[in-house]
Amino acid sequence: MKILFMGTPDFAAESLCALKNANMNVVGAVSQPDKPKGRGHKLVPTEVKAEALKYGIPVFQPETLKNGELKPVLDELEPDLIVVVAYGKILPDYVLNYPKYGCINVHASLLPKYRGAAPIQWAIINGERETGITTMKMDAGLDTGDMLLTVKTEIGEYETAEELFSRLAVLGGELLINTLNKLEAGEIIPTPQNDSEHTYAPIIKKETGIIDWTKSAREISKLICGLNSWPLASTRYKGETLKIVTAEVSDENSELEAGTIISLEKGRGLKVACGEGTLYIVSARFPNSKKMNVEDYARGHDIEIGIILG
Repeated sequence: MKILFMGTPDFAAESLCALKNANMNVVGAVSQPDKPKGRGHKLVPTEVKAEALKYGIPVFQPETLKNGELKPVLDELEPDLIVVVAYGKILPDYVLNYPKYGCINVHASLLPKYRGAAPIQWAIINGERETGITTMKMDAGLDTGDMLLTVKTEIGEYETAEELFSRLAVLGGELLINTLNKLEAGEIIPTPQNDSEHTYAPIIKKETGIIDWTKSAREISKLICGLNSWPLASTRYKGETLKIVTAEVSDENSELEAGTIISLEKGRGLKVACGEGTLYIVSARFPNSKKMNVEDYARGHDIEIGIILG
């Protein structure tokens, strides 16, 4: 069976690697165009492109899929199946309907929960105790296709989105291979999603990370974990932006106004009053500084106790 792979970031590259390690016949890879990065704005290949080139897989990077731009590639490769993992663009009908065995997607949530662009981040932000991977047959909707297989995993109390991305990427590759093997053996009956149970995971923006200190320390902690490593949860400190990298929750309440810096405690960090409980900021990126432990930052800078963040 000839497989065309479509994906862009490192999360998707893990699935492409799994396909090759399982000796699947990947005839081509479609990825988004290279983007400039760094101070020199040098074009950097996507993670999927880099992985595909390692295996000698032809790579195609159309600017758009509209107006049949991918049709010549499909006609050249004649894939029997298209596997899509975090490609980043909606597939038009001519792509969805081309392969004999359809298009299969690897999605980083337990569908129908968290359809959309940022399921990993929002699962953490919303305080979910577990998440997982779902493989599904794609249709014209946004992550609405019939489900094939799922795998679940617990979310650690302070597990960051970056850490969960890495774990789910591996699980996604494993579940993809399991799905293809079971489909070939006729051992999977696709299951329609219950639309009444669906939730949406919109794209993450910098504004998503602005902390509301009137919320509970646990809610704020989940926001911090869910936005690590990008864009990082943030607040205002002395008129400038303070980005919080890691923090820990305390159930101890404070009578001070939410957002007030209560103290700097050795071995714990910067203690801040919240709407419920208190939060210890352990590491952060202060204005004009790199990411570092708060105690290390305090050795060379004055942290004003009693001021209100936000």
